Amino acid sequence: MIYLAVLAGIFLASAWLEIVVRTRVFRRWRRLLLTLAFTIVPLVIWDWYAISREHWHFHNMTGVQWGLLPVEELMFFIVVPIAGILSLEAVRAVRRWPAGDEQS
Repeated sequence: MIYLAVLAGIFLASAWLEIVVRTRVFRRWRRLLLTLAFTIVPLVIWDWYAISREHWHFHNMTGVQWGLLPVEELMFFIVVPIAGILSLEAVRAVRRWPAGDEQS
């Protein structure tokens, strides 16, 4: 369960940026989902392939799997990119760096 606590810590360490810095990452949920799709899909395919070829394996902590992939690995693929996006958006907000999608 330490791994799940680490994932929760990663999320909480960056989630406050949504409120304090007003990154609006979760408000722009379509943009977030599209961004996550470009990370999650290749990583899941890569892991499934590597597991099926027995290049590596996981010690499944929760006992819950999605196909060959432990759910905690899938959670890693979601939580870490969200933390990165929140951090990037916080820096952009503080530095006032445009992303090119601002509304006029």
